[in-house]
Amino acid sequence: MLPMTTMYFSASVKKLTLLCIILVGMITGGIVSVLASDPPDDTKQTSVAVRIPLVEGVLPWDDPMSAVWNEAKVSEFNLAPQVHWQDRVQEVTVMSVKVRGLHDGEKVAVLLEYKDPSNDQADAAALEFMVGDKKAHFAHGQEMLQVEGGPVNIWYWKNEAGKGIDMSAKGFKTLRTQDQQDVSAKGIWQDGTWRVVFSRSLQTNDEHDAQIDLGEWSSIAFAFWDGKLEGDVPKEKGSQKSVSSWFPMRAEPPPDNSVYGYVALGLALAVAFELVFVRKLKKGLSA
Repeated sequence: MLPMTTMYFSASVKKLTLLCIILVGMITGGIVSVLASDPPDDTKQTSVAVRIPLVEGVLPWDDPMSAVWNEAKVSEFNLAPQVHWQDRVQEVTVMSVKVRGLHDGEKVAVLLEYKDPSNDQADAAALEFMVGDKKAHFAHGQEMLQVEGGPVNIWYWKNEAGKGIDMSAKGFKTLRTQDQQDVSAKGIWQDGTWRVVFSRSLQTNDEHDAQIDLGEWSSIAFAFWDGKLEGDVPKEKGSQKSVSSWFPMRAEPPPDNSVYGYVALGLALAVAFELVFVRKLKKGLSA
C-alpha cells in the first residue's frame, strides 16, 4: 500500500489533470462558439437572422414542397408597406414571411413561405442582396440620409412567368434584368399559402451578382406583391409592395472537427503529466 503522502499527491494530480481537461474543453469550445455564432457588430441589434446550413444529400432547389425543408431552421420576418417611393400603398397583404435556407457547398436554395388568400397571375416575390462591400439601402440601393447608394442584386419571381429572374439596381428607377441569368425559382400555392424557392450557385462569374461566401455574414431583404386584380389593375405592383429591411444571412461552413483534436491533445498531455509526476514522486519516496 502506498504511503498517505503518495496517495494525497496522487489524488491531487488527478484533480489537476481533470481541471486541465475541463479548461482545454472550455477554451476550445469557446473558440468554436465565437467563430461560428453571432452576426457582425453592426447587425447584432436584429433579433433574427437567416442561417443556411449545409445539407447532406440532395438539395431541394426546385421543390418548394420537399420534406427536406421541414428539417431546416425557420426564421420569420415582419413586413411593412414600401414608403420610400411616392407610388405606394398604405396597406399590404403579406405581413410576414417564414424563411428557410439550405446549401450543398456549391448551390444555395432559399424557401419563402407566406400567406396570400388568392392565387393570382401577378403575385410575386423577391430577394435582395448587397453587391460587394459597399453598404446599400434596402430600397433598391437608393442613396438615403446617412446611407450611401450602392449596387444590389435582386432575385425576382412572378407567378405568371413561373421562373426566376436575375436583376440589378443602384437606386430608384434603375432596376434592370441582367444579361447573364443565374437564378432559378419555383412557386406553389396551396391553401392560402405561397411557398417559393429561389436557387443559385453560391459563386458566379457575374460582377453584378452578390457572391455568397461560406461562413461570412452578409445581408438579405424581402419584397412581395399581391397580384389580385381590382378592376383591371393588380392590387400591388411596382413600388406598391410589402418589404423588409436588411437582415443578417450566413451560409454555414462544413463543421470544424479540429476542436476534438485539441481536446484529445489536452487529454494526452494531462495523462503524460500525471504519469511522469507520479513516477518521480515514487522515486523520491523510495530514495
